Amino acid sequence: MARLDSDGDVLLAGPAVRAAATAGEVVFLCGPNGRHAAELLPGVTRVLEWECPWVVHPAPDVRPLDIEAVIALVHGVRADVALVLTSFHQSPLPLALMLRLAGVPRIVARSADYPGSLLDVRLTEERDVPEAVRALEVARAAGFELPEGDDGRLAVADPPGSGLDRPYVVVHPGASAPARTWSPDRWAKAVVALTAAGFRVVVTGGPGEAGLTEHVAGACGIDLGGRTTFRELSGVLAGASAVVVGNTGPAHLAAAVGTPVVSLFAPVVPAARWAPHGQHVLLGDQDAPCRGTRARECPLPGHPCLDLVEPADVVAAVAEVMT
Repeated sequence: MARLDSDGDVLLAGPAVRAAATAGEVVFLCGPNGRHAAELLPGVTRVLEWECPWVVHPAPDVRPLDIEAVIALVHGVRADVALVLTSFHQSPLPLALMLRLAGVPRIVARSADYPGSLLDVRLTEERDVPEAVRALEVARAAGFELPEGDDGRLAVADPPGSGLDRPYVVVHPGASAPARTWSPDRWAKAVVALTAAGFRVVVTGGPGEAGLTEHVAGACGIDLGGRTTFRELSGVLAGASAVVVGNTGPAHLAAAVGTPVVSLFAPVVPAARWAPHGQHVLLGDQDAPCRGTRARECPLPGHPCLDLVEPADVVAAVAEVMT
């Protein structure tokens, strides 16, 4: 199975992985930004990592030796079938060509373009369904189905304890694409507002976000920025009463551990596909002019789709998802 994007994208492949795992071992090919999530997915037996030059941002150079190495690595797996999982704007065909050269006898993917001999099963229908459902449809087209009793929700294996006194609310202000999250000052004001409303607030972030989380936590929040692994973050989110987050991987990680999400969701990608696949409340103008642009940086002055949301709106949404 292949999903070459980031941790959130890989988490959304979880139901498809569990369906494929009913028939045997699942080897997961992912990018460097998706490996931590792939290692947490129930059903994955082995993870292969490759920095794909048409997916990773910023893109690495295309080098023949790298391509040949990946083909050789996949060839050594001796896979019976490959499921290539992509978003609606991505083509599976470059990777399908490599998989074919690696000797994979059966390749299944969704493709708007004519695949020639690159795909054995081609899905063409596009519907506004959650990405997790879209991925599961590829697995089903390959003949795999979820095991009995599996409801198709996101899941990760064995989140550890957080070691934090409960109850608490997590605020996760960072995102790899700035257009998909609130501005730092708005996050900081939300932490103050949540604290004033009686919530204990824990602020989380990745290794490169320590400055951001320190600013957002201020004097009110508990700053864990850069202090957790991805697996440890799953435990922090699992122990939370709610998680407030932009459209980024930890939103899907929160859904995977069953914690309700308040999503500051910019409409640069459709919420019907990318909203957290679990209990959630969306905040933000889903009809803003940036809708559907897939912008990484906000194309409009003042980031209006999100920065018109008030801290009081976040407090109310947290109370709503906790009821």
